[in-house]
Amino acid sequence: MQLKRGAGISIEDLQERLRQKLPQELPGVRFSFEPSDIVSRVMSFGAPTPIEVAVSGPNLAESRQYADKLRAKLTQLPALRDLAFEQELDYPTVKVTLDRERAGVLGVTTGDVANSLVAGTSSSRYTSANYWADPMSGIGYQVQVEIPERQMNSLEDVKNLPIARRSGQQIDLRDVASVTDGTALGEYDRYNMQRMLTLSANIFGEDLGRAAAEVRQAISDTGTPPARVSVTLRGQVQPMDEMFAGLRLGLLTAVGVILLLLAANFQSFRLSLAVGLTILAVIAGVVLMLWLTRTTLNIQSFMGAIMAIGVAVANAILLVTFAERSRVTGREPSQAAIEGARSRLRPILMTSFAMLAGMVPMALGLGEGGGQSAPLGRAVIGGLIGATCATLIILPAIFATLQSRRAAISASLDPDDPKSAYFEPEPRLALLAAHSDRSAVLYNQAAD
Repeated sequence: MQLKRGAGISIEDLQERLRQKLPQELPGVRFSFEPSDIVSRVMSFGAPTPIEVAVSGPNLAESRQYADKLRAKLTQLPALRDLAFEQELDYPTVKVTLDRERAGVLGVTTGDVANSLVAGTSSSRYTSANYWADPMSGIGYQVQVEIPERQMNSLEDVKNLPIARRSGQQIDLRDVASVTDGTALGEYDRYNMQRMLTLSANIFGEDLGRAAAEVRQAISDTGTPPARVSVTLRGQVQPMDEMFAGLRLGLLTAVGVILLLLAANFQSFRLSLAVGLTILAVIAGVVLMLWLTRTTLNIQSFMGAIMAIGVAVANAILLVTFAERSRVTGREPSQAAIEGARSRLRPILMTSFAMLAGMVPMALGLGEGGGQSAPLGRAVIGGLIGATCATLIILPAIFATLQSRRAAISASLDPDDPKSAYFEPEPRLALLAAHSDRSAVLYNQAAD
């Protein structure tokens, strides 16, 4: 079901209203809401709901006992909705118990009873294949016999099913078997050759990350499962964990590569560390903005944080580059830091404000589907604000502190830096100096 434009209500709110209304109108009926879009179905890896807990083991009775305890724990979570077993555990059945001794006396076999039951409760197509060939066209048609459903709607009707005829007398099912009501597992699901029971639930008023954490805590509070019984949290939780693990690894790798490239560019680990410290300001700004706007940490906000880190590092490189040039020319580290910040103030502010202005419409989330990309814009805005303030205010102080610890010997690895411990004069200049010294000695000897 899809809502018309201007309906004035969201799908989630409509589902919540139906959850309150349906139990009143249809007591005892189980219902659930499953996603209709293909993206949600693919992200759930076949699960009908975002949250799915699978309990599997070789002993179905032990698995069900633990699953019932787990269901009682999950029922207490306020964020879960439509909590139920995916399998019908107590499916109503008609149990037929054959009296083999009496059947043997009457000459009735188990096959006779089974064939009569199948034909009486379903159709004869499963027991006796019967084809009639049309003499005009030669086409064969399957002929099936089926008792009308209105004539088979009670246990007495089942008991009166004819089974066989012996000595001219009809033998009914009641003569050789007892027929009672019963229950059975409506569906058998297996995972790794073990029977499995699955609990599914929807989420309302909570994000998937917090709901998954609450479900994991409920599983832990349920206690240790029986021997050889395993519990697995599935649905959209598994791809979410894999996605964030990959993003975290990628972010850490990117930060490490950036630090190494900066060290190679500046020929100084201190300067690369000074630039890398702006990443902390970006993360702090992103977290603060997401908290103020009540936005969750998702793939969009994660991408926005990575974008903000790229712009922040670029601005920090500009400032540190100009500050280091001023220091190499002979200025004090503190003066060089101030000069670098003063000369790069306008380019840094222009770059930051231009990107901030471009992200404001996205962060507002206006228009149809705008809420999906809003976390990206909000993360970029928060990260850039924090990074710009850190770059222009804190980074010059860090540069001056790191470069003033060893004023005589620079931390630079550049052999062309006169204050570097690795500074080496050019060989040509060294030869000229040595030639001048030798000429001076010869001149003094000639004068003597």
